[in-house]
Amino acid sequence: MKDFDDALERLSEAVINFFPDLLKAIAILIIGLFAIKFFRWFMKRLMHRKKDMDPTLIKFSMDILTWALRVLLFVMVVGALGVETSAFVAILGAAGLAIGLSLQGSLSNFAGGVLIILFKPFRVGDYIEVQGEGGTVDEIQILYTKLITPSNQVVFVPNGALSNDTIKNYSRETTRRAELIIGVGYNSDIKKTKEILAKVIEMDEAILKEPAPIIRVKELADSSVNFQILVWATNGDYWQMLSDFKENSKIELDKAGIEIPFPQRDIHVRNLPEGTIKD
Repeated sequence: MKDFDDALERLSEAVINFFPDLLKAIAILIIGLFAIKFFRWFMKRLMHRKKDMDPTLIKFSMDILTWALRVLLFVMVVGALGVETSAFVAILGAAGLAIGLSLQGSLSNFAGGVLIILFKPFRVGDYIEVQGEGGTVDEIQILYTKLITPSNQVVFVPNGALSNDTIKNYSRETTRRAELIIGVGYNSDIKKTKEILAKVIEMDEAILKEPAPIIRVKELADSSVNFQILVWATNGDYWQMLSDFKENSKIELDKAGIEIPFPQRDIHVRNLPEGTIKD
């Protein structure tokens, strides 16, 4: 019974001695969480004042900063409880190394996300083509970039592959050049065909006057004389301009009696002399 009383007394002393450290750790935790929240609010407000600051960069930076401060706060709380922080930091480092080795792909995506944020090959709202996928950038996350395709499908592209691949950004420049090929028959008047194509270009207000459109013969193909038409349009008018130009070209060439040929082949039938053995 005496041993039990002694053990209970030692436990009570330990609890009493530990209680101030516990209160200190709780106080550090509460104050730290409020400090992190205030610091995050202050930094976001400061970054938003800079008009040239990319919103994606702000979100990305705030996420990294918040997690770093939370880890620091956790170490401080553990230290306030009397745990040796140097040994604890070593344990965290070893655990971080083990996790890093097991998540090499995710770390590659994370590094890719950092490169995308820093060098800005595209921004939210740009239409890009990468990894065989094309779509509008909806969100740049830490590990993945979210695209919305023209058919309203959501595609998540890993940032690691994205940062190491060729990226076509169709939105970086405000204008875009189109190359159209129109074929006419060999019996067509080349000069007249050029005049009609120039008329079609003049009719379309979506086609820009500068840079000046170009019309020229590109090749003498098997069944047609192919004209190359190079015209410029804004990104917003580009696809509609392509459709309108093809439609109007067909209408105007038909009016002028100029044939737009389709692939065809002439077959010559030869009568064999009587008595010839067929294979």
